[in-house]
Amino acid sequence: MALRVGIVGVGWGAHVQVPAYRAAGGFEPVALCARTPERLGKVAGRLGIEDTSTDWRSFVTRDDLDVVSVATPTALHHEITVAALAAGKAVLCEKPLATDPAQAREMVKAAESAGRPTGCCFENRWNPEWLAITERVGAGLLGTAYFARVSRSASYWRPERPLQATWMYDRAQGGGYLAGMLVHDLDYLCTLLGRPTAVCAEVRSSIPVRSLPGGGTLEVTADDTSALLMRMDSGALAVLSVSTIGAHADHFRLELFGADGTVIGDGTLRETGYRAGAATDDGLATLTPAERSPAAPDQLPHGLAGHASRAMALMLEDWLPAFEGKPTPIPTFADGLLSLEIIDAAHRSAEGGGWVPVRA
Repeated sequence: MALRVGIVGVGWGAHVQVPAYRAAGGFEPVALCARTPERLGKVAGRLGIEDTSTDWRSFVTRDDLDVVSVATPTALHHEITVAALAAGKAVLCEKPLATDPAQAREMVKAAESAGRPTGCCFENRWNPEWLAITERVGAGLLGTAYFARVSRSASYWRPERPLQATWMYDRAQGGGYLAGMLVHDLDYLCTLLGRPTAVCAEVRSSIPVRSLPGGGTLEVTADDTSALLMRMDSGALAVLSVSTIGAHADHFRLELFGADGTVIGDGTLRETGYRAGAATDDGLATLTPAERSPAAPDQLPHGLAGHASRAMALMLEDWLPAFEGKPTPIPTFADGLLSLEIIDAAHRSAEGGGWVPVRA
């Protein structure tokens, strides 16, 4: 019998999570919860889900739900997750796991105490190209890793573009693109190269005040541009950057250099081509993506949402053994905590700390 899933949050939860749960074998999204009744009703009608609630506190305690999937703004992750675990639910929580490491540590402890399956949504690990890179690196393509570089650019916070949800501009609420976008790359490099020991960084808001459409202003405390230099425990050096303030910007690049081989990816945020090769090869060859599809690929939407839903569906299918007490490769709350410790170290470095150790 499929696990019955209740999803809290109908933004990303509706666009990506519901299709992912439907595409993955073993899950059934049966209920939605959100604060705004009008929006909740429209989304539920579009998705064909009749069971809805505007009260997350009672929602997470329902006896007929096996899994609570948390897809709310970041500031709500901690409270909802801890309550759902206390109610005996399995919990999947979106990234970033929490607004700060202290909250994330409490969530890790709550998960350990509850003993229920949990996971943090670093679904990008299941992108077809990243699955293939993980396999090749795991098989020894790089050998001793020397250097990794990731860069992302977009125009999301250009002043001529419409404002996003206001919480995204507030660091205290978990906003910004270090936590909102580059965190996927932080997580992925840690899976390939191990955790970092220290970080040196600059994190900034290029436009500190934005005009609101109806008048007034919005103070921006979250970042649109960040650059991190990381010393990895493996001995490798990693450089990561993100900026969402460039006009007509849409770019992604990944480089992995090792004693025995190289991986290079270059393209846009939606589509990137990858090449890889051993040092003994004549050159780099096109990397073949992993050929894996979820149980019901017809449930996936088109476009960027479909790309994310596909990766999440594969992640969910790999999560299923946890419900039988078996190990899985799913990103854990501890992985979510590590990414926040890195982000916290980056902020402390940018505030004048220089090289900042990453807390264990």
